[in-house]
Amino acid sequence: MSAVVQESNAQSLTFYRPDYFVKTPEMRSPEYVQLSTAAAITLGLVPGVMHRTACTHCLNLLMTYPEGCRANCTYCGLARHREESRDYADRNFIRVDWPTVRVDEMLERIARGGDKGQFQRMCISMITHPDSDHDTQVMLKRWMEVAPHIPVSILSNPTTMDKQDLIDLKAMGADIFTVALDAVTPEIFERTRGKTVQSPHSWDKYWQTIEWAAEIYGPEKFGAHLICGMGETEQEILEVCQKMKDMGGHNHMFAFFPEKGSMMEDWDPVPQDHWRRVQLGRFLIDYAGGRYEDMGFDAHGRVEDFGYPRDELEAIISSGKPFQTSGCPGKDDEEVSACNRPYGDSSPSDIRSFPFSLNKDDVEIVRRQMRLQDLQFGD
Repeated sequence: MSAVVQESNAQSLTFYRPDYFVKTPEMRSPEYVQLSTAAAITLGLVPGVMHRTACTHCLNLLMTYPEGCRANCTYCGLARHREESRDYADRNFIRVDWPTVRVDEMLERIARGGDKGQFQRMCISMITHPDSDHDTQVMLKRWMEVAPHIPVSILSNPTTMDKQDLIDLKAMGADIFTVALDAVTPEIFERTRGKTVQSPHSWDKYWQTIEWAAEIYGPEKFGAHLICGMGETEQEILEVCQKMKDMGGHNHMFAFFPEKGSMMEDWDPVPQDHWRRVQLGRFLIDYAGGRYEDMGFDAHGRVEDFGYPRDELEAIISSGKPFQTSGCPGKDDEEVSACNRPYGDSSPSDIRSFPFSLNKDDVEIVRRQMRLQDLQFGD
């Protein structure tokens, strides 16, 4: 049975949980917004617990329209090609369902502390839709009226934005601006989300928007999402990480996982050793003074030397921090993301991005996966 709660006047829906067996109701931003399953659990909208983690520290929101996202990215569960088989509000995204909530209801829960103080950040994720730019500003304005103590990130849609949009969002209270670049080479970008697959995105426009963000938001206040495992080498993705760091930004890393219903659903997940080496390299670049130029790579672009002293590298690995979910920071530790996205890129049985602090056993598993015995070390 669909988890739909009616308001007392029975004229509008308060909450809708994805259900493939009912007619999806009409729900449209900015009156409605989707939120991650982890956020819905944290707010008490759905029952449930997460494996080894009590909640998410980031309220991830997704703009929503019956027409859906008009892009057609091959790895995404929200892609336009699914419109004949799944209504937009019922589509999975980064492995999980995204329930839809009336914005008034969500804000009321936030205002009365329904998150029990767990949320350290809120993120508005835009989609490719004609109304998304305007409605994102409406959502941000309403949030700042209710919860200005919780900082806001914008996960942008560069395709529909110009420079003034970034300026306006910052003036309205946005704290961090991010771009889901995802693909780290022009060739991979084009075959996964460009004109080749009838999608409107452009590599050049995405990088232009990252440059605008660096100028407008400043150091440590912008970043890029990168997906590891779509055909790039470790060398290629870490080179982009260094470019972002040199611009003043952060790298938010995702392990490729074949999204059910996407055009890449038959691809293999990113290999464990590939992913772990990239996680470690990204952390060294972002937080530990490491440099891409100091790293050594084999003929296949795999890391064989992090260019980092062995003892210091061992201590960083033992901390477990490089292998936790990377994203916008929270209040407790700038090296640990508030946006922990529980199991957004893997199942709990084979964790790729740890949504919690690693214990000694977890670290040992990661060490084996990374194949440390094959690595060289700097002086």
